[in-house]
Amino acid sequence: MLQMTIPSMSCGHCVKSITETIQQLDANATVTADTTSKQVNVSTSAPAEAVFLALTEAGYPPSS
Repeated sequence: MLQMTIPSMSCGHCVKSITETIQQLDANATVTADTTSKQVNVSTSAPAEAVFLALTEAGYPPSS
C-alpha cells in the first residue's frame, strides 16, 4: 500500500485522472482519495517509483 499527499488534487476530476494514471501501470490497482486532506492510498503491484513518476508526468506530483 502506497500512501501519499498530492497537493494539486482538488476535485473529482483530479481523482479520476490520478486513478486512470495509476491503472495504466497496473489495471488491478485500487485507488482511494480524499480531496479534503489531499491523501491518496494506492494498492498496486507496480513499483512505487513508477507510480510517483507517472503521477508527476500527469501533473499530479506527490509531495515528499
